[in-house]
Amino acid sequence: MNWQALELTLRLSCLTAAILIVLALPVAYWVAYSRRRWKFLVQALASLPLVMPPTVLGFYVLVAFGSSSPLGRLWQHWTGHTLAFTFAGLVVGSVFYSFPFAVQPLVNSFLAIDPKLIDASRVLGASRLATFFRVILPLSASGVATAIALTFAHTFGEFGVVLMVGGDIPGVTRTISIDVFDQVQAGNYAAANVTSLVLLAVSFLILAAIYAWNRRAWPRAPWA
Repeated sequence: MNWQALELTLRLSCLTAAILIVLALPVAYWVAYSRRRWKFLVQALASLPLVMPPTVLGFYVLVAFGSSSPLGRLWQHWTGHTLAFTFAGLVVGSVFYSFPFAVQPLVNSFLAIDPKLIDASRVLGASRLATFFRVILPLSASGVATAIALTFAHTFGEFGVVLMVGGDIPGVTRTISIDVFDQVQAGNYAAANVTSLVLLAVSFLILAAIYAWNRRAWPRAPWA
């Protein structure tokens, strides 16, 4: 077991999940409650990483933050180095790649809330922001938990994007999935099997926890 790669992957997964829950909440709220006719375009854009090949997404992240692009030059001015082959590059690529896994559970959870509760909050004088934090967010606890767990698990096992953006630098960008690939390439199947079993166990436990949480949370919800 490559403990260095495991620690880096856990750090990447936790950071990506934390960033995504902050970014996904306002997007999911807008998608759930907006009446704009072109809302479907935003939904399609937010879901694009689900169907886009990871290598393609990684390539465009490199292009967008390359030294020849305005974003890339700005990043290089701030940090003194390019985004490619750095841990920060892994975070950026992971945020883009796992974005749908944060947005969709939140949208579904928001839409499941009884609109009468939201209307009652507004009638009682609460602002949209107060209604969100006092009514919508508490009633969407299962969706928030699912979004965090899915983005963590998806980032924990991702391969194509992190390899494309970060390469394979030990202690910097070598994640646990890349370590499995390296072990297989070297013919060390026993080590690859151990690491793969860890990935499998983590993925299963996270999914089991999500289903267990939702079975407990949904019957208590006021719309059930």
